Amino acid sequence: MIAHAGSVATRLLADRVGLTAELSSATRRAGFRPVHDRGRVVVDVAVLLADGGEAIADIDVLRHQGQVLGPVASASTVWRALDELTPAALRRIETGPSVRAPKHHNWRALPCLSG
Repeated sequence: MIAHAGSVATRLLADRVGLTAELSSATRRAGFRPVHDRGRVVVDVAVLLADGGEAIADIDVLRHQGQVLGPVASASTVWRALDELTPAALRRIETGPSVRAPKHHNWRALPCLSG
């Protein structure tokens, strides 16, 4: 049994509503192709916080679920990704569709609420 099974659902929800893709787009830099997509890293940090994580090193909880989640960045990569969140990237995140229209876009992803 996975002790942190809720983290899988949280991560999948972020993917389903387009948040991961949006963060990937907002954090993309020309000519830079990181091993770990920065949008995915930011989502994983949010998941670790939602799961009760208190430190960047807690990303290892997700890394131990690699068979379910796939590759998860190391703590040092998380630090670099967070350091790369420039004011311009943060503005792109703040003005993205998932922030501007959460009800219209995200609530319809839940079948029980889309009727």
